[in-house]
Amino acid sequence: MLSQAQRIAIPELSAKGVSQREIARALQLSRLTVRKVLRSNSTHVPEIQRAEKAAPYRQQILDLLICCKGNLVRVHEELTAAGAALSYPALTAFCRRQSIGQTPIMPAGQYRFEPGVEMQHDTSPHSVEVGGRQYQAQTASAVLCYSHMLFFQINPTFQRFDCKVFLTDALRHAGGAPERVMIDNTHVVVLRGGALWARREMIPVPAMEAFAERFGFRFVAHERGDANRSALVERPLSA
Repeated sequence: MLSQAQRIAIPELSAKGVSQREIARALQLSRLTVRKVLRSNSTHVPEIQRAEKAAPYRQQILDLLICCKGNLVRVHEELTAAGAALSYPALTAFCRRQSIGQTPIMPAGQYRFEPGVEMQHDTSPHSVEVGGRQYQAQTASAVLCYSHMLFFQINPTFQRFDCKVFLTDALRHAGGAPERVMIDNTHVVVLRGGALWARREMIPVPAMEAFAERFGFRFVAHERGDANRSALVERPLSA
């Protein structure tokens, strides 16, 4: 299945006059796939509707859950003994989605961003094929938190100079700079405040701090264990 980042990149490249053949080659996709995305006129990943294998046994599951005192292993044993063709993972997934026998996890909260307040920036290693050989490359991406506008590039390396070039291109693409750029623990930006320090006290490398001042923003690092603070930029990279 295509990732959200690929679905966003296809119409953006097409709008810039890149042919479907070139888009397919650059993103390692078939031309048919590129054509379907352009015809759909949508960047959202379509939801795949599948029938729940455990759905016909819902009432049995509810009854057995009481008899088995909430033990899903015993529930599965009783179902299969009665002739149900159902795996244990399928049962647990069904119960989780239907909130059967468990308290649904409630979100602790949410982040709200006003226009021009924050951009999230992160990098992720990917394997790419060039000339028939596999190479490790770095995918750099930046997301405006208010509009969710995504900008990304693939680089053979990602050092401090590459970071400056990428962010310059990202800010030009966005049409301006936010108040802050949220990062994780990238060594190309962080001088102090990484793994052994509180990240709220992060001090950028002087060259990167000066770079940020020229554009009118500041670098901020989220705390360890608070990955949700960079979820907008990490989600497309992990899709």
